Amino acid sequence: MPSVGTLIVDTLVRNGIDRVFCVPGESYLGLLDALYERDDIDTVVCRHEAGAGFMALADARLSGVPGISCVSRGPGASNAAIAVHTAQQDGVPLILLVGQVPTQDLRRDSFQEIDYGHMFGRIAKWTAEITDPARAPEVMLRALVTATTGTPGPVVIAVPENVLTADVDAAPVVVPALPATAPDPHLLSELRAALSTAERPLAVVGSAFDRPGGRTAIGNFLSAWQVPAVVSFRRQDLVDNTERHYAGDMGLANPTEQMAALRDTDLLLVLGARLSDITTQGYSFPRMIQPEMKLVHVHGDSAQIGTHFAPDISFACDPIRLVTDMGSAAAPPPNGRAAWTDRLRTIRNNIAAPRSFSVTDGIPFETVVHRMGEILPEDAIVTVDAGTFGAPVYRVVPFRPSQRLLAPISGAMGFGVPAAVAAGLRRPGTPVICLVGDGGFLMTGSELSVAMERALPLKVILSENGVYASIRINQERHFPGRPVGTGFVNPDLELMGRAYGFAVTRLKTEADLDRLPALLVAPGPQFIVVDTSLDAVLPKNS
Repeated sequence: MPSVGTLIVDTLVRNGIDRVFCVPGESYLGLLDALYERDDIDTVVCRHEAGAGFMALADARLSGVPGISCVSRGPGASNAAIAVHTAQQDGVPLILLVGQVPTQDLRRDSFQEIDYGHMFGRIAKWTAEITDPARAPEVMLRALVTATTGTPGPVVIAVPENVLTADVDAAPVVVPALPATAPDPHLLSELRAALSTAERPLAVVGSAFDRPGGRTAIGNFLSAWQVPAVVSFRRQDLVDNTERHYAGDMGLANPTEQMAALRDTDLLLVLGARLSDITTQGYSFPRMIQPEMKLVHVHGDSAQIGTHFAPDISFACDPIRLVTDMGSAAAPPPNGRAAWTDRLRTIRNNIAAPRSFSVTDGIPFETVVHRMGEILPEDAIVTVDAGTFGAPVYRVVPFRPSQRLLAPISGAMGFGVPAAVAAGLRRPGTPVICLVGDGGFLMTGSELSVAMERALPLKVILSENGVYASIRINQERHFPGRPVGTGFVNPDLELMGRAYGFAVTRLKTEADLDRLPALLVAPGPQFIVVDTSLDAVLPKNS
């Protein structure tokens, strides 16, 4: 008779999950033992629970199944909380398995005990604690379904250590094929009519298309209906940036000229995106609560529709299914459509144009990013940590759907390196380029130990300026000339790169960037440290 730990592992495997990321703990030895000598699931031993969580998130983005992170109780779960929050903000399916104190010690303020329902109740989609071994199959079924349906997100399952080793008379759970909700045919006809007559339509393309077939479906729809589109925050790889209909993204602070143009749309078609803070530019686009233009909202989770903005037409269905069912337009679009598309594209091209800088304190990282974008392989995976250094990536790199962008929608520092490791494991042979600042690298850079252990040929480009630049920029805007708490001293980052088995190069001047193409295709792991200019990004009044 299998143990609960074995049932959990067998259930993961039966549902297409072939990798777990963990930091070991004595509170879930029964689960670790169930992973012993399994050739159908890979156990990746990480160096910190935040890194394990970030790896699971990135793996979920690439694999299409929930990412799995296993951590110990108390401190381990607390360290992993950043991944739970990131999964909720990013809409990524994650299951965090937490070892718990024995059942007889629950709710007695025992060593390292936490009530995870209270701890994660507002950021996880669901939390559960398996105190009865017989209920383990039920909990795992609900965990898998909850993490992947509606708006995908995190589920936290706590399992007391004595439950993990208990026998259970049950077979592994297999999630059945869940019914896909089709768009209402009458509303679909209404949408076709609206889109056929709109002179200035605009699509906002969101994370629902980050699934097999999603990129092809949305690309075909935009071309067939000749609709310009922006992508939601840090989702540039969903739509071909080189196509005429690509109009940019909804970022942290879009330029005034661009927003003025976008507000001229007469039909705003929101496809698979949540109308949250950044997507709506601080809930200002469209106008709350009744938008100034006709609003159509399509999302697989009905709870995301009508929360802040009242749509004229709404569909609680799979957006991929909807754009596929739309077919092609029956007649050419109105005469003004081409000029509208060209107007938005011109603005986007102006935004994407790399800027020139006159600095004496290093290389503007935007210049590095631009050079990288010019030579980015067709199948490259780019992981980006949070920070000002990464901002140019979303403007100047012309992503295509054959490439992948992995960046934290939540703005969590420390994501870049673990995500690159997970990408290297998931897509062996695919070029993986990690862009990370010195601040973020010192948070989770130790996960390069996993890259060293697994011989992953990652290419890491590290921006070094000794400053938490995003915070310094805002500090200079609001408290000019009074920097405090935003500067730091780095260890020898080149030595750190060598310690992890990477070939190390330092780029000091723009002339050194001529070496970048060769470094990005060189065999084996490459660690490229860039002396990055701070003057290039600080407000001019500083």
